[in-house]
Amino acid sequence: MAMVAVSVHHQFLFFSTKSILRSRNSTNPSCFSPYSANILLNSHKKIQFSFISCSSSQTPEAADIQTSESCVNLGLQLFSKGKVKDALTQFETALSLNPNPIEAQAALYNKACCHAYRGEGKKAADCLRTALKEYNLKFGTILNDPDLASFRALPEFKELQEEARLGGEDIGNSFRRDLKLISEVQAPFRGVRRFFYVAFTAAAGISLFLTVPRLFRAIQGGDGAPDLLETAQNAAINIGGIVVFVALFLWDNKKEEEQLAQISRNETLSRLPLRLSTNRIVELVQLRDTVRPVILAGKKETVSLALQRAERFRTDLLRRGVLLVPVIWGEGKETKIEKKGFGVRPKAAEALPSIGEDFEKRTQSISAKSKLKAEIRFKAEVVSPAEWEGWIRDQQKSEGVTVGEDVYIILRLDGRVRRSGKGVPDWVQIVKEIPPMEALLSKLER
Repeated sequence: MAMVAVSVHHQFLFFSTKSILRSRNSTNPSCFSPYSANILLNSHKKIQFSFISCSSSQTPEAADIQTSESCVNLGLQLFSKGKVKDALTQFETALSLNPNPIEAQAALYNKACCHAYRGEGKKAADCLRTALKEYNLKFGTILNDPDLASFRALPEFKELQEEARLGGEDIGNSFRRDLKLISEVQAPFRGVRRFFYVAFTAAAGISLFLTVPRLFRAIQGGDGAPDLLETAQNAAINIGGIVVFVALFLWDNKKEEEQLAQISRNETLSRLPLRLSTNRIVELVQLRDTVRPVILAGKKETVSLALQRAERFRTDLLRRGVLLVPVIWGEGKETKIEKKGFGVRPKAAEALPSIGEDFEKRTQSISAKSKLKAEIRFKAEVVSPAEWEGWIRDQQKSEGVTVGEDVYIILRLDGRVRRSGKGVPDWVQIVKEIPPMEALLSKLER
């Protein structure tokens, strides 16, 4: 017999105008099992489980009893060995054995990983949707897991992400709440503006309500009737005020939705993987404050020409922290990553500082940051090209650019988009535009 002790630690989720949603923790590369030592479910909550043994032995009958826990653990073992079909069966069995919420979340999530591995995007999306709605799965987890890299390149993921961004009964509101927190930091006076819009609209409405009877009396005329022209002007002013303030309120709502969509795209961008010149794989977010990535996307001929011209300005671009990221439409193979279940990351990235609990402390490690800087060169290779292409195409749609057109996108040191353009970049202009890394403007950009 065993007792399970559960302790929940809440970590303050830090937002700044320079950061986007951070939902990664690198301290635990283990698979997702509801009874692992450390299970990371989201960026601000860690649930820890530990066994307290109350007896030195178990009966054979107890050892043979099938539970949701044992099915999830067995499924993870099978998944790590590449036996995806058998693992899928175990996760489905776990869901049929009256699991508790954590076991159900684990089974659904890892079942989605199996479907993603088999290319079954709709089934994977259905599992994740249920886990998000009913078992409080954090959407950031879906963005982080390399086992879902192939799923994130599918249309089903885009639909799921859009649903999560909008929120609602079918998928829950946790992801939207996270996005709105970041939006409020970036636009701190939006709430104040909306308050005044509503207050002025209400005031104009009350005034109009009192003016309408007076207007009828003025139209009818007679002794004691108010002046018709003055009353009509007052009514017109109130109606105009209501129209203006309602229009401003709706415009502010539209801008907020656009901002939430951009934050969501930034979150996706921050999780895209790169291979450095030393063959180490890192996420783009890990290079924040260190380099200015310039994404070169298009046909092979266009990208090659852009790289050739960039070589002429190599020294100047390096002084400005430029890191070239070529993305050729339709080319490149997906990097094969060993499948180990929920929460696993590429082994090459484990030694690097990442996002998650104690992030601010880890990023202060001089040795870790120096090591990372030493590995960065002039050009990096994209990992999971389909994910990169998907993000670039979404960015093109948002900016009104023809999808699939040759483009370049310059990022800031804080990871946000500085600007973009069509065709081959004008490197002379870029050198003039971007300050050197040691300049004051670069320090303010971090």
